[in-house]
Amino acid sequence: MKEELIIAGFGGQGVLSMGKILAYSGIMQDKEVTWMPSYGPEMRGGTANVTVIISDKRISSPILQWCDTAIVLNQQSMDKFEPMVKKGGLLLYDPNGITRHPVRKDIQICSIEAADLANRMAMSKAFNMVVLGAYLKIKPILERENVIKGLKKSLPERYHDMIPMNEQAIELGMKHVKEVI
Repeated sequence: MKEELIIAGFGGQGVLSMGKILAYSGIMQDKEVTWMPSYGPEMRGGTANVTVIISDKRISSPILQWCDTAIVLNQQSMDKFEPMVKKGGLLLYDPNGITRHPVRKDIQICSIEAADLANRMAMSKAFNMVVLGAYLKIKPILERENVIKGLKKSLPERYHDMIPMNEQAIELGMKHVKEVI
């Protein structure tokens, strides 16, 4: 098993955190992992993306030309990363703020209205966990208990009181993800 993914959106959406949680979760599951963030000088509001590779075998490079999965949270990222998804791969996106929806027919396209769901449930800080739950529903490459361990490892201890809300947000994403036809 080898999963190469890119998570991309605006700074402040939890893109890098989501990647870090996936990476820690992979480590908890005895997988080989790379986590490579990329962001501009502006931390909030600028674009950010992270490349994560989770594999049973040694990973030769953290740099991707193509990806198995792209998780897209803004239009700039849709424009940049939709073409990078391998044929037969997955594009998961939140339609909030997307003006040009994906058009490819050779990949699986799924959407999760994470921003709306998180706001309705008064969990806006767990927006990225709704997205993560949607991804894990489609591609259950990591065991739930390891995802929770990864969440605990990546969150500073002063935020551990938010873990139940994050678990709830993951469940919410799993329930509400839908395939786009």
